[in-house]
Amino acid sequence: MAADEGGLPPAGLDEQGLPQVIDQVALARLYGEPLFAMPTDLYIPPDALEVFLETFEGPLDLLLYLIRKQNFNILDIPLADVTRQYLAYVDQIRKTNLELASDYLLMAAMLIEIKSRMLLPPKKSPEGEEVEDPRAELVRRLIEYEQMKLAAAKLDQLPLMGRDFLRVEIHNDPSVHVRHPDVALSDLREAWMDILQRARLNKHHIISREELSVREFMSQVLRTLQGRRFVEFEELFDISRGPQVMVVTFIAMLELARERLLEVTQAEAFAPIYVRLAYQPA
Repeated sequence: MAADEGGLPPAGLDEQGLPQVIDQVALARLYGEPLFAMPTDLYIPPDALEVFLETFEGPLDLLLYLIRKQNFNILDIPLADVTRQYLAYVDQIRKTNLELASDYLLMAAMLIEIKSRMLLPPKKSPEGEEVEDPRAELVRRLIEYEQMKLAAAKLDQLPLMGRDFLRVEIHNDPSVHVRHPDVALSDLREAWMDILQRARLNKHHIISREELSVREFMSQVLRTLQGRRFVEFEELFDISRGPQVMVVTFIAMLELARERLLEVTQAEAFAPIYVRLAYQPA
């Protein structure tokens, strides 16, 4: 690094000619310390830099790639050009992976053999027919491989479980039934008192004599419940007909429950009380 006329280093550099932190940005940081120049004793291992060539699934895949890339007619392959490009690729992989190159070398030997047979004058068979083109067998293998490769690509585009979608599994055990808790007598009594209190608010001061049949009201309750899954306890009582009718309706409901013709259920404590038939009529 040249100094100025006064023997001082140029502006922005220290006495060793390195950039100063305040004026220049360091090239890198090594363990938190600024690095202003590349080290002279930097060692790079031989395998640190690796060039990855285009990967192929085998010799036929490479050969088909060379043919399709240059739009060659697969039924009339120019073996000289294809073999030259094929050997250039094999030379590259031999430098890094000799075991992988062995499979490709076998195909290269086949290409050279086919090309040498094409250079010889054609011979006719004893029957007088022309001998098959030396490239025919290779062409058949390439066509079959291309068909399988296209079919595999179409299959890979189909939705795949675990990659494109997940299957939802729901286990439904029909033997498990929801069992509602039993209705306590205190809850039933409180629901009855609530209905009776609302009936008193709507009563009329009419004195009359009426004969009420418990059996008739039992049939009426069954008709109300028929065809319905659940009926709220309060819907069974007609508060407009007075306390007498409500009492008989309640006795009819209790008699039906005693005879196991209806069930009184409740989902949880303090929840509404429901009544349903204990059987399904034909």
